[in-house]
Amino acid sequence: MHHSIIHPSDYTHIAGVDEVGRGCLAGPVVAAAVRLKFLPPPPIFNDLKDSKKLTHIQRYSFYKALLPHIEYAIGMCSPQEIDQLNIHHATLKAMQKAILSLPTPPLHVYIDGRFLPALPMRSYAFIGGDQFIPLISLASIIAKVTRDALMQKLSLCYPEFKWHKNAGYGTKEHLNGLIHYGYTPHHRKSYKHVIENDKKYKENK
Repeated sequence: MHHSIIHPSDYTHIAGVDEVGRGCLAGPVVAAAVRLKFLPPPPIFNDLKDSKKLTHIQRYSFYKALLPHIEYAIGMCSPQEIDQLNIHHATLKAMQKAILSLPTPPLHVYIDGRFLPALPMRSYAFIGGDQFIPLISLASIIAKVTRDALMQKLSLCYPEFKWHKNAGYGTKEHLNGLIHYGYTPHHRKSYKHVIENDKKYKENK
């Protein structure tokens, strides 16, 4: 639910949190929690926006420029955890892991979305928060940069799925890979498109 936004002068006591990879067919769901180490933030901080609207180069530029000003932590849930828990609960678990892994525990947590993980500190959910809260936007960027790098590494082992280009989303190339090669240990086996295209693979064998 929505709450009034804490004044930016208190930003060092707040962690912004967001995740990426909910809709992917392969790879983990990745959450990032980020906190400013000191004030004031650099001017570039106010230019932040949702990572999905930035190019890879823009995301990495923000990430590198702001790295000296922040501390952050990553939380992940594997495809196996996603299949076991479902994506909703796996996402909350990844967020919880990220927040509790921060070197300095925040007093408040701002989370993108409408649901909150169980946490020992006050937390606030903001629908579309990555559009208007820079800390959440930055968490979105860090989560995306981290997950994209991971999927590029996995793509070296499984080039037939083109994960270095699609990051595990269900593109035509990815779906064709499933039809021709079947699923891998990195696929979410509870997802409809994985089930359907792996079935086609087994039928074609």
